[in-house]
Amino acid sequence: MMLSRVADALYWMSRYLERAENISRIMDVNLQLMLDYRGVSDAKPKEHWEPLVKSLGDEELFAELYKKTDSRTVTDFLTFNKKNPNSILSCLVVARENARSVRDQISLEMWEEINRLYLFIRSTNAREVWSSGAHDFYREIKQSSYQIQGLAGATVTRDEGREFTRLGRFLERADMTSRILDVKYHILSPGAGDAGSPVDTVQWAAVLRSCTAYEAYQQLNASDLVPWKVAEFLIFADSFPRSIRFCVKTLDSSLHQISGSATGFFANSAEKQSGRLLSDLTYSGIEDVLKTGLHEYLDQIQSRLNDIGLAVFENYIVYDLSDLEREIQTQQQQ
Repeated sequence: MMLSRVADALYWMSRYLERAENISRIMDVNLQLMLDYRGVSDAKPKEHWEPLVKSLGDEELFAELYKKTDSRTVTDFLTFNKKNPNSILSCLVVARENARSVRDQISLEMWEEINRLYLFIRSTNAREVWSSGAHDFYREIKQSSYQIQGLAGATVTRDEGREFTRLGRFLERADMTSRILDVKYHILSPGAGDAGSPVDTVQWAAVLRSCTAYEAYQQLNASDLVPWKVAEFLIFADSFPRSIRFCVKTLDSSLHQISGSATGFFANSAEKQSGRLLSDLTYSGIEDVLKTGLHEYLDQIQSRLNDIGLAVFENYIVYDLSDLEREIQTQQQQ
């Protein structure tokens, strides 16, 4: 059985790497959006950038640190600000520290790439690199994240450590997909004035690109972008690796691999909650989402994902006090 400290480090290493990658993609897409469709940046900069901060639940901290909401302040907050625990810099610092604490559990190649990415974001000229080309800056982070995932699949033993790494990645990915989609929930409401407008179409395309889902969506939906179809794809697609349903199915599989329990049964509260969420996603459709309300539905998804994360912590990370005392006594006797 893997030590809880090791499981915890692998789990959070993976989550923070996934979070850094997702934020990099969101920032890159929105900066490109402002260049491709200048009407967005000229008319309502606050309305364009504020939802990005809200999607991560950091609006109060942002308001304390900045007086204005625009591309410069939001970019700084989500990319370089050390006071923001969800900035790319903060995520990579924590991910690298967790990787360092479990060096014996990951391959040399994987550690070298994590460390290289950490040194890149911490370098004195990181802001200069961003200023000279934001797209190249964020692409470096995304490409490094893909390489780390590839190395994890090609150089790490298929054991409990690998499953905790995969569990963290897909739990974070499901959460981030729900947050990216939630930013645009108001477009589906009958009172949305921009629905069907060029701005609306461009922004829904940006939502898909933020999840690297634009081409995959177009393969299944050759027609114009339709908001409810975008929502359906990002929530329920069974074969797209960033849809919420696919992520929950994968993390549920990892939980069963860790405990050894058979699919369809559960050995702990984390498996019970993941199985229930997967069942709901399997037997629900977009009509159920629209009946509930997209924002309300996604809010419930985020809450249930948080509950799964808490259950993972309680079942695998927290020591029972009596067990800890017995372990200490055993070590003292030895």
